[in-house]
Amino acid sequence: MTRPQNLLILMSDEHNPKIMGCAGNTIVQTPHLDALARSGTRFSAAYTTCPICVPARAAFATGKYVHQVGYWDNADGYEGAIPSWHHRLRERGHEVVSVGKLHFRGAAGDDHGFSQEIVPMHIIDATGDVKGLLRSDIPKRHGGDKMAKLAGPGESTYTVYDRDIAARAQIWLHEAAQRQHDKPWVLFVSLVAPHFPLTAPPEFYYRYFDQDLPEPKQYAPSERPDHPYLRDYANCVDYDTHFKTPHDVKRALAGYYGLVSSMDANVGKVLAALHKTGLDANTRIVYTSDHGDNLGARGLWGKSTFYEESSGVPLIVVGDDIPAQRTDAVPVSHVDIYPWIFECVGAPVPDDDHPGRSLGALARGEAPAKPVVAEYHAMSSTGAAFMLRDGRWKYLHYVNYRPQLYDLESDPEELHDLGQDPAYTDVRQDCHRKLLTFCDPQEVDARAKARQAELLARAGGREAAIARGDLGFSPAPGTKAELD
Repeated sequence: MTRPQNLLILMSDEHNPKIMGCAGNTIVQTPHLDALARSGTRFSAAYTTCPICVPARAAFATGKYVHQVGYWDNADGYEGAIPSWHHRLRERGHEVVSVGKLHFRGAAGDDHGFSQEIVPMHIIDATGDVKGLLRSDIPKRHGGDKMAKLAGPGESTYTVYDRDIAARAQIWLHEAAQRQHDKPWVLFVSLVAPHFPLTAPPEFYYRYFDQDLPEPKQYAPSERPDHPYLRDYANCVDYDTHFKTPHDVKRALAGYYGLVSSMDANVGKVLAALHKTGLDANTRIVYTSDHGDNLGARGLWGKSTFYEESSGVPLIVVGDDIPAQRTDAVPVSHVDIYPWIFECVGAPVPDDDHPGRSLGALARGEAPAKPVVAEYHAMSSTGAAFMLRDGRWKYLHYVNYRPQLYDLESDPEELHDLGQDPAYTDVRQDCHRKLLTFCDPQEVDARAKARQAELLARAGGREAAIARGDLGFSPAPGTKAELD
């Protein structure tokens, strides 16, 4: 029986799950995440529900897949219409507080379900990335040069914001330790790093720039995989065309590694406050990210693909009922965090058709393995795309294009696409049958595009969306957005 305790949820933004010491990376320094992993269970095959921010965070809040809740893209922010775990726990008398990035709609009158939102970041003007609603004859994005141009040492509005988030989380913990709580609380601390701009504080940046860094996997043009979905993405979001020299790539890698270490340091400050106040004796912890980042692999930067670097997420769970110093390779999803949150604080798990299994039960080996899915309906994609992970197999289905298949047991780096290999026809058919138990891809694609057409009409139509420009990244609270 899980003993009711407080819960600290730590989330970063765009953290490639391979860029941690505890994941076997020998370059990056992540001492606090590594220590956290030693204290609990790290899931090495964990996935986001969608490799782009806004849908992923809506799904995380509601504990359901994107096709179940219908927040499809970065212009369709969660507004509280579907009950979240924050709503349900607040209704039961638990204090549920967020600090930092939420990326919900954030319109006047929206109730996202928290008892308190401290320095929240929401989508810009409660409308977000309107240009991403265009799903046919997709225009090229502007501002792709920022990925290369801003990579380097220094401070950005995001690094300043992250320090503020960590400071306010520490303050909340110190004050919470002085108060009586009738029921366990949940504190959701959501940092922005290592999301681009790839501008890292100098003390972290030069740890990496001052050493030799290996070139990203399959970075040479002759090595890059060729698939129409990837071509659509590269043609729309032309980040890599702005990396003119190996020096440019090195600056980006050092910036990303530096931001990961900077984020790790902020996580360490929050965990130190949890320990100093004595709250760690009665608090479980989970660390994850909303999605990953391709980080130059295959010539891709940013997210939006189903490679492990982008759709995979770090996931570490710590608690007195969670096995320590354990790595678990069972495929899991963000939807599996939802029921565990309720179990952690001693609240009944809602009977609301959520698809998740409890992370606690999975960590203890008490829940069976089963397939998980991710999906994408946002910028650069002409049609719905789905990932199904089932044991060793990763199957990718596109409503407009040929499928892909990877054997992650024999090919963990996804170098060999088996999507057209006749020897694997039975595997692809079996995976597709399993995908159909989750949803009807054609129906989901039609439903997503109908919603996007509705939002596009409200925004003034195609020309208005293009004229509005491109937002490279959402502005931190108190700063001004820059549209290209």
